[in-house]
Amino acid sequence: MFVLHADADAFFASVEQRDDPRLRDRPVIVGGGVVLAASYEAKAYGIRTAMGGRQARRLCPHAVVVPPRFSAYTEASRAMFAVFEDTSPVVEGLSIDEAFIDVRGMERIAGTPAQIAVRLRGAVRERVGLPVTVGVARTKFLAKVASGVGKPDGLVVVPPDRELAFLHPLPVECVWGVGPATARRLHAWNVRTVGQLAALSEETLVAMLGRAAGRHLNALAHNRDFRRVETGRRRGSIGSQRALGRGRHSAETIDATLVGIVDRITRRLRAARRVGRTVVLHLRFGDFERATRSHNLPFATASTQAVLVTARALLATAMPSIERRGITLIGCSVALLEEDRTRQLLLGPDEAVDAAVDTIRDRFGSAAITRAVLLGRDPGFSMPLLPD
Repeated sequence: MFVLHADADAFFASVEQRDDPRLRDRPVIVGGGVVLAASYEAKAYGIRTAMGGRQARRLCPHAVVVPPRFSAYTEASRAMFAVFEDTSPVVEGLSIDEAFIDVRGMERIAGTPAQIAVRLRGAVRERVGLPVTVGVARTKFLAKVASGVGKPDGLVVVPPDRELAFLHPLPVECVWGVGPATARRLHAWNVRTVGQLAALSEETLVAMLGRAAGRHLNALAHNRDFRRVETGRRRGSIGSQRALGRGRHSAETIDATLVGIVDRITRRLRAARRVGRTVVLHLRFGDFERATRSHNLPFATASTQAVLVTARALLATAMPSIERRGITLIGCSVALLEEDRTRQLLLGPDEAVDAAVDTIRDRFGSAAITRAVLLGRDPGFSMPLLPD
């Protein structure tokens, strides 16, 4: 089995540079208040996605700031995925600008995986006008790592007999599930490369990081990833929402509403035998302006507790705005869905909660928020136990 991971480079910014020749080779920032995307010329100044606009402009005062054009990005994405689907019938989209492509068994009609990747990159450049980086490997995990190493506008092929030789010198941050907090803990134990991570036993990692993270990182450090490329056009998310009406609503009422919504969503996920990685919180404030907040989990799950912990953390970040502006609607959805099949890396409900907590801590960096979500120290965030 060989998998291609194709990932467009600085997608939104690349579309802007493609459509406006004056922007080419210049630092480009998409979005004003918050950076939605930055060209590689802007990234060279330290500008990153989700950075505040003021900070980005301080880092690069001569950057060109352009408003987002989502219709243009959608059109470019469709054109790019048409190239992917012309390359292989088995394509698994991960987001608007990246996909896994299964090319096993295509040697006789299409050549080696490396040859297929070369043609794919050329076709995207010719038909869509955008650069795309491709990683080629036997596992989805390693193909995605390879494309990350190859950016921007590169091609990295990992031969089967060189997999660990390629992977082990890389920094531990390239492993899925290693965020800033986990990286700091590993660095404190003098674990800085994937090879050093692989040298530790699973039992040691579990003792250091917990069951979920320990098992996960041990598997990936040895390139154990048995997931197949999944295709099909089933819905990409499952969600629910509820209108609250005008007026002020207590934190207890908002939280109870969210609990019911999450319970309904995760029951639907389990009934459909599906799991998801992205939890999205949907809000409509008292002035009828809408907002969303999302968080990616390291594992796909249908655990009620894991989704609820994540949704509550997102709600905690929105509470200052809710208290100031009021709220008339709350919703939640789980996206990046995949089939729920028995896999080596499949987690039970408790482990899924552990994984969710780790990523929340990594992202928000606030023990206070984590305690509020898990232990109910904030009266608005009690944790009722729901059946999984």
